[in-house]
Amino acid sequence: MSILLNNDSRIAIQGITGREASMVTRHTLAYGSSIMAGVRPGKGGQTVEGVPVYDTLATACQEHGINTTIIYVPPAAVYDAVAEAVHNGIRLINIPTENVPQHDTIKLMALARSAGARIVGPNSLGIISPHHRAKLGAIGGDNPDKCFVPGPVGLISRSGGMTAEVAWTVKQAGYGVSTAVSIGGDALIGSSPRDLMELFQADDETKLVVYFGEPGTTFEEDLADYVSADKELKPLLCMVGGRFTEQMPEGTVFGHAASLISANAGRPSVKMRRLKEAGAMVAVTLDEMAAHVQAVLD
Repeated sequence: MSILLNNDSRIAIQGITGREASMVTRHTLAYGSSIMAGVRPGKGGQTVEGVPVYDTLATACQEHGINTTIIYVPPAAVYDAVAEAVHNGIRLINIPTENVPQHDTIKLMALARSAGARIVGPNSLGIISPHHRAKLGAIGGDNPDKCFVPGPVGLISRSGGMTAEVAWTVKQAGYGVSTAVSIGGDALIGSSPRDLMELFQADDETKLVVYFGEPGTTFEEDLADYVSADKELKPLLCMVGGRFTEQMPEGTVFGHAASLISANAGRPSVKMRRLKEAGAMVAVTLDEMAAHVQAVLD
């Protein structure tokens, strides 16, 4: 009924005393998620929204059996926070922080891979599984139920804001999501669309996967290769935003750091064509997306 998050997720928030982390703590607890501990060196013994704060993640893990963490620390501190999580046996790590140095991202991805840990992010809005009332990060804000209701649609999005917009479209079509994952808009991220498509294949309750992509990277092309190689996969519905960028003058800066177009590489039109040729459904508008969802699930 979900991927990544469930009722067994025991969550720590690294950097819990910061303004955004404190707000997310309040919203996440109100949703029903199990935030067991927070970490902030020098703040041990305090509480945030009733959650105990520890000086080290090691102590939090010893006291509460943490298996999931979300990292709210400045970009330069992200690698050390991930290393602390990996070394303490945590296997799901969500990173909302953006502008993480790419060299650090490469190192933390390699470190996590060697330990069998999964990273979602950097620059991720979070993860939510409505079936289990479990969420990580700011996804859904203070009213997740407005967009995210339980259902059979797995949702993957490179855009944080469009994660909620697509979930709302699915809801308007009469359905809900099993798990929604904001993977992050950076060029280097821990979990790609292809990675998550594989996870959704193993979830019996997910009947359709919806993906929202953006300009730049080869994520969509890699996903197309995966889909074309296995015709027994669950239906995949894709929308790639940013087609207007193909008409912009060369050198124009737009969107996420990964939104780079060079010749045909990174173009939304090329991505959509590749996905359609691979056998995925492609929507140009949200109205088309809703119609596809209904056609598949009705």
